[in-house]
Amino acid sequence: MKERQVWEHLNKQKINSHTNVQWLIEAYSPEFSIELRVAIVERICVISKEGWANIHFLYHRFGFQPELIHAAGMCHQHGARDWLIMQLNEQEEFQLKILQALACWGAYLPEALIQKALNQPEQAIQLAGLELLTYKAHQLSNTDLLEMTDKLLDDFREAIVIATIKILQRRDGIDICKAIANVAKKGTDASAYAAIMALGSIGSVHSTLVLSNLKDQLPTGKRLDLVNKQLQHQYFTSKAC
Repeated sequence: MKERQVWEHLNKQKINSHTNVQWLIEAYSPEFSIELRVAIVERICVISKEGWANIHFLYHRFGFQPELIHAAGMCHQHGARDWLIMQLNEQEEFQLKILQALACWGAYLPEALIQKALNQPEQAIQLAGLELLTYKAHQLSNTDLLEMTDKLLDDFREAIVIATIKILQRRDGIDICKAIANVAKKGTDASAYAAIMALGSIGSVHSTLVLSNLKDQLPTGKRLDLVNKQLQHQYFTSKAC
């Protein structure tokens, strides 16, 4: 079957057409373009209550394909989650596609597995690990969360630092606020901006105290100006309440 025919079928069929599933399974081929393969497996996940069983069948038939890993994550079924974890544990090195597919299951993954991802040197792997941590964080204490992310706040890559701050700013503990404030003092301009804005968004007694301390510690410049703006915002917000 030619790609053009499959595209035409996909475009003509209603997305929720359950009679379409078997046709899609038979039409799938690893020889197709990645765009078409993704479109096929995503459609299978959307219209079939047995999405994972169908994707698993394709895996056994065609082996490890990136779009099948992606589709396993889309299924949101426990069998798919367990299979993805098994695949991750069997690989000598972390596979980015598997980590990304597991993102929505972060809350169900063991801390050790997430920490292992965060400890990898590759930025993409670490960012995928932080995405997992986003779903896991509500199960962790402030101390545990800081222990898992402490080194990331000192990372030389802004993307890592800023992604870490976005997770921490959901808390208002004094230790969390102090860790974020340290980035405001020592981080790059972009990281410092994210840190100061995060402290402002927390809007707690602890974050206001830390911002006040920063006001006395930072030299004249853009960072100090931003701290003053956040403190002023805190003042008007508290007065309005």
